[in-house]
Parts: sequence; structure tokens; C-alpha cells
Amino acid sequence: MKKILLILCGAFLLSTAAFAKLTVAASLPDLASIASYIGGDRVTVFSINRSSNDPHTVEVLPSYMVKVSRADIYLKVGLSLDQWADGIIDGARNSKLRVVNCSQNIPVLEKPDRADASLSALGDVHPQGNPHYWLNPNNGVIVARTIADALTAADPSGASTYRDNLAKFQAEEAQKMTEWKGAAAAFSNHNIITYHSSWVYFADAFGFNIVAKVEPLPGIPPSPSHLANLVNAIKTQHVKVIVQEPYFSDDAPGYLARETGVKVVKVSPSCADANPTSYLDHFQQIFDALKAVNG
Repeated sequence: MKKILLILCGAFLLSTAAFAKLTVAASLPDLASIASYIGGDRVTVFSINRSSNDPHTVEVLPSYMVKVSRADIYLKVGLSLDQWADGIIDGARNSKLRVVNCSQNIPVLEKPDRADASLSALGDVHPQGNPHYWLNPNNGVIVARTIADALTAADPSGASTYRDNLAKFQAEEAQKMTEWKGAAAAFSNHNIITYHSSWVYFADAFGFNIVAKVEPLPGIPPSPSHLANLVNAIKTQHVKVIVQEPYFSDDAPGYLARETGVKVVKVSPSCADANPTSYLDHFQQIFDALKAVNG
């Protein structure tokens, strides 16, 4: 009897191990949300950065290393955005960790003509191109496909689940994309100013024209002369909206609002959390925020 019980316990443990959830770490909640959608009940997902924090500058904490030491997959943004993740991954000392660069197959915008030391004179320019690609929902589908492949490689028995969820994600994104393009077309003026270069992919996807940026160069605060040029641009090109990330200073946007009456929309480039619906929901939240000030 004891032998039978031991056999049954062993079989139970093997079965549990075979269906153990994958643990997926991601640099940003956007990647984490997509992974949650694709992985479904077969994954546990968490994000290192939060939507309220600048994704360029994340402090490498021992607590992050501990969490990643238990992960099966790490999802990186790539394109030099989350270089801080390398310190977390190295500190985790997790030999089984699969690191996935989610920028693969993305049609990258704003690639510099050169990639050398002279780029430092242009501010915080990314030598491989603009890394905020997740703000085009079509790129979210590309990321979803990359994640589905990574999950399948780590968990072949879940391949059908990942394939089915990818198909659902693609279908939902296509339907919502049609709705969002209609919402974008309804704006009387598509000229906007952004604080940072975060919104290039969003503008490209939905037909907005970024007239100028509050930062004259990425990571460089505006000078008085640059602010004067922005005041002129707002007035002559009838700009109604400045899109500002929540982690940047309010000083310059506030000055421009006082001088011109332009409205400031403070919205994060990243979705709220790692929930499966969060990534796609975020685009509707952006449009709702823009509509509220654009009339």
C-alpha cells in the first residue's frame, strides 16, 4: 500500500511540474500586459518599471534581481532603452533565464544616419532608432508574435494556447485599430507638440503631426530661445495640445500654456499594469485624454 501511495505521489508531483506556470519578467508593463494576454493561465507575469516612472532611468535594485532569479523569461524593450535591465539580469544569476529582445522585426523609426561618438552632441539619441515602438498598436502585434514564439520555446505543451491567444490578440487589435483611426480622423487639427520623443510611433500610426518637442534634443531641457520658438509654433500652426509624460517637469509646458492657451495632456507612454487588457485599453485612454482637451 505504501509503495502505491509513493507511486501516486510521484506521479502527482511530475504532473504538477509538467504544468507549472512560466514566470515572465518584463522591463515595461506594456510588454508584461501583452505576455499576460498571450500566456493566459499558463504564465505569471510582472513588470520591473511602472507607468509613472521614466523607462530610460530605472534604478537597479537587489529586489529586482531576486525576482528575476526566479523567472523563466525576461522581455527586454531593446534599442538601448532598457540597458539598465542588463544589470538586473546579470545580478539575478539565473542560468535558465531566456532573454527576449522584443524589438526584433519592428520597423524602427528615427534611425540616426550615423552611429558614433558624435551622437552625444544630439542629446540622448538612441543609436539603433527610437525605442518607443509599442505606442503603435500594429507593433504590439509584432511583439505579441515574438512573445508567443518565446513562450512556445519554453513551454511546447502550451503551444496551442499561445497560438490561439495570439490570434485573438491580432483580431482584437485589428478591430480596435479601426475604431482608433476613426477617432483620430475626427480631430480638426492633427498638429501636436510632445515633451519627449516618446510619441513618434503613436503619431505615425494615427496621422498626428508632431510640430516640435519641448525638449530641443532628447534629454536636454528647453532654453528660453527654444521656448520662444515653441510659442511661435503653437500660434502659427494652431497647436491645441502638448502631450507630456508624467515624470517630466511641468515648468515648460506650464509656461507655454500660460503664454498661448495650449492645453497640456499628461499621459504615460506605458499602460497601467501587467493585466492582459491593459495594453490595448491604454490607447483608448490616450484618445479619451486628447479628446477631453481638443474639443
